[in-house]
Amino acid sequence: MRENSTSGAAVDFLLGLIDGGDAERVRQRIGLPEPEGQATLEARHNAPLWSWTRTAVPASVLLWVLEQDDPERNRWVWRHKSADNAIRRAIARGVPFGPDREALLTVVDGLGPELEPPVPASFTRFGLVGALREGTSMQAARTAASMVLGRSDWQAVTEADRDRPLPGYARWALAIRPDCPPALRAQFGTHRKFTHRVERAGVLDGPADYATSWGPASHVLKVLATGQLLFPTRVAEAQDALRPLVRDHLADREDAWAVLAQLIDTFQGNAAELVVTAGAIA
Repeated sequence: MRENSTSGAAVDFLLGLIDGGDAERVRQRIGLPEPEGQATLEARHNAPLWSWTRTAVPASVLLWVLEQDDPERNRWVWRHKSADNAIRRAIARGVPFGPDREALLTVVDGLGPELEPPVPASFTRFGLVGALREGTSMQAARTAASMVLGRSDWQAVTEADRDRPLPGYARWALAIRPDCPPALRAQFGTHRKFTHRVERAGVLDGPADYATSWGPASHVLKVLATGQLLFPTRVAEAQDALRPLVRDHLADREDAWAVLAQLIDTFQGNAAELVVTAGAIA
């Protein structure tokens, strides 16, 4: 493997799931450079993080970063090409996303209220629930849905929909928000077609689902490698899901890792399939 291979981070993420001594021997065998030591977000990781902001990721990946409730990490979410008005509005207002935090976050310089997307006229006129009921198109519904920001807003929406179901556009605009409470999403609908469309919109069960079901493998693994910086409290779920497969099919087998390094750039399946395939070929 060339030292400048873009797959290095992906392979290294998997190597982190086996014994350190075995990983070192594999690195030497496949020509993978030593991983650099840990560093702060402000230091040497700017280059991969900038690359991450231009990488297409499921919406839930952005939520996993927001759940860290870290203003500096939120800066990278703001810069991400997939961040929408709802996410940027929440960042500008310091809305917390972690399950145990209630207080507003400090907003880093340059991302405050002055950069918040414009408040929709329907919200000013009808209020939160009224604006959602007035949405007669997907665009209007998504604009109104961008005003649902904190737990109290989600609770108000839940109660309003329970009292009188929201229009279809509003339900869909809210359901594809990665921060939509699972109970509310289930209240909107549980039909298989509905849940499939939600998943297609990038709303995932968690990092384990992303690691084992999404592809291509090299893309997913590189996102997870960056996740060690951006969503460290959630990336362990992906590691736990992949670790048994890596140990069963690759372990310390240098030949299997060499096959994986050869396959990874062009393999179109998910990471679990990549690991099993490399082990079988070897």
